[in-house]
Amino acid sequence: MSKIVILAGKDISTNIIYNALKDEFNIDRVIIENPVPRSRFLKNRIKRLGILTVIGQILFMMIIVPILEITSKRRKSEICSQFEMNLSPIDPTKVLHVESVNLEQSLSTLSKINPSVVIINGTRILSKKILQSINAEFINMHAGITPQYRGVHGGYWALVDRSPDLCGVTIHLVDPGIDTGGILKQGIISPSSNDNYVTYPLLQIGTGIPLLIKSVTEILEAQFSPTSTQNGESKLWSHPTLWQYIWNRFTKGVK
Repeated sequence: MSKIVILAGKDISTNIIYNALKDEFNIDRVIIENPVPRSRFLKNRIKRLGILTVIGQILFMMIIVPILEITSKRRKSEICSQFEMNLSPIDPTKVLHVESVNLEQSLSTLSKINPSVVIINGTRILSKKILQSINAEFINMHAGITPQYRGVHGGYWALVDRSPDLCGVTIHLVDPGIDTGGILKQGIISPSSNDNYVTYPLLQIGTGIPLLIKSVTEILEAQFSPTSTQNGESKLWSHPTLWQYIWNRFTKGVK
């Protein structure tokens, strides 16, 4: 039987993906990494985006997101029911906790298991050493349509751009870039007036899981044919700042 490994971050979406796949495939191991230390994360982000933008993002996460989380509890519950999402804890016998997916512990575990497919969810960028360590396909379910919406919160930014036809989810192969690997499947979501920044990702997960299952099946059957992401506009997106969110909400109605 073909083996599958999940490399993931500590997030409820990892539980949802595991529970959706465990009855379809043999999930041999779920390797969960610790978050990047906050000081290092902020230092890298300031270097890339500038201190003013990062301050605005922090204010957005501290002020707006908690409000949205509180006011969206019912809607999130509705989405979980709609897509029959299982948030139950992952079987602890399957879990391996590591400091980083790129360190030796992950490398040796992958080499020992030698899976056919490695599913990525919410980790830091994988090193070439990890990607080349085994003869397996690494795939990711990305919350955005690539190549136009790489990075984070692609659904939100597509709506800000008034591009609902590009508000969706992508299943793609993983390479050393950020959401630049070949496209396997894509799906579009249709948010309602009750949806917002914190519910779009749940809609993307619910829409993406059947596509992920189909992609894994096709890989195991050697029937997959990825589409290149090299054609067309490509942009890497980040979190909105407080002032960007307020402006987009009141001028474009994007919550």
